[in-house]
Amino acid sequence: MSNQDKNTTKLILVDDDETFCSVLQQALAKRNYDVVSATNIADAVTAAKQHQPDAAVVDLRIGHESGLELVSQLIQINADIQIVMLTGYSSVATAVEAIKLGATYYLTKPADVDEIIAALAKIKGDSSVTISDRPVSVKRLEWEHLQKVLTEHNGNISAAARALNMHRRTLQRKLEKKPVRK
Repeated sequence: MSNQDKNTTKLILVDDDETFCSVLQQALAKRNYDVVSATNIADAVTAAKQHQPDAAVVDLRIGHESGLELVSQLIQINADIQIVMLTGYSSVATAVEAIKLGATYYLTKPADVDEIIAALAKIKGDSSVTISDRPVSVKRLEWEHLQKVLTEHNGNISAAARALNMHRRTLQRKLEKKPVRK
């Protein structure tokens, strides 16, 4: 085994979005991670047993399944695994449950590869984290809601627009904009 192989972190990536998995898997591999991915919980458990990962990036919503269910299963496979819960459906309740179940960190989408790697490195809490003086902006809340509804309709813009009681083209224009950070 080469020195590089000894320093490579084994990681499992679990998200039902195959394109997202593929792009993130490539980006992580370029940063010296040995990555396997799965798009459902059953495949994730099988892959984790075979791959024995040191770290995991798990989507909160995996199709109709909950990524929270997978957290405890991954910990049974490796008690020392670092788990980052990644979600487009962030809430205080799911963040608390993810941490209580054993996740190391909780990130909201969209998150880039550098944010994910930084989250994997955070083993302990950080009491110096800045507390915002103001709530999340209406634009950010709107963007998050549009993403949630679009996901619920499997990326179908017409169906999401009907559910939002919005013209399809209006929704398309709003989705083309980059998300507001706060």
